[in-house]
Amino acid sequence: MTTALLPDPGSTTRTRVRRLPEKAVTDRQTLHGILDAGLIAHVAVCDTRGGPELSAQPAQPFALPVAYARADETVLFHGSTASRLFRLCAAGAPVCLTVTLLDGLVLARSAFESSMNYRGAMVLGHCAVLHGRAKHEALERISEHLMPGRWKEIRHPSEQELRATTVLELPLEECSIKVSAGGPGDADGDADLPIWAGTVPLAETWCDPIPADDLSPELASVPDYIRRWRR
Repeated sequence: MTTALLPDPGSTTRTRVRRLPEKAVTDRQTLHGILDAGLIAHVAVCDTRGGPELSAQPAQPFALPVAYARADETVLFHGSTASRLFRLCAAGAPVCLTVTLLDGLVLARSAFESSMNYRGAMVLGHCAVLHGRAKHEALERISEHLMPGRWKEIRHPSEQELRATTVLELPLEECSIKVSAGGPGDADGDADLPIWAGTVPLAETWCDPIPADDLSPELASVPDYIRRWRR
């Protein structure tokens, strides 16, 4: 589906931001930027099947972190075919995928007004299971999102590994974006308190690579494509 045919983020009843609506963002470039910057998404699904282990709570929600990548107007993620969450997603259960980027802490003069600067995206929908070439290309996309330049060098998945892996595609059709930025907004009268206030930005960074213990001396040098990774 092309971008022109997709609803704006936050435009549906389920995705409209009601709490602090001034923080809602409705453009897809921001959505893409958040998804492209993140490395981990959380996928939530509700198991309504019941069963002996769920007899006391037949509609049990589950939320798990997954590696993912954006491909145009979809999100791709993968996991074990034996995973309860992936079996549910593959069977067509409704899912909620979220990505949150923490940009810093906002220190007001009161505990109540202290908060965070963040960028968050939520995607609702149903997943499609990918097979064949589409599955292989999705795995490459996820690998390159997490480890740029690595796919050309590493061994690709074997047939047995592919059978053990489920790859899912979630369309970016029903989405919501919320962004919080800026300094503290103290309550009336708190600005006169003798307390430091402001923001403490948070930045991610890759640390120096640590070679595996069993690397031969000729392979110990870190590849250039890894040295170019930036956060």
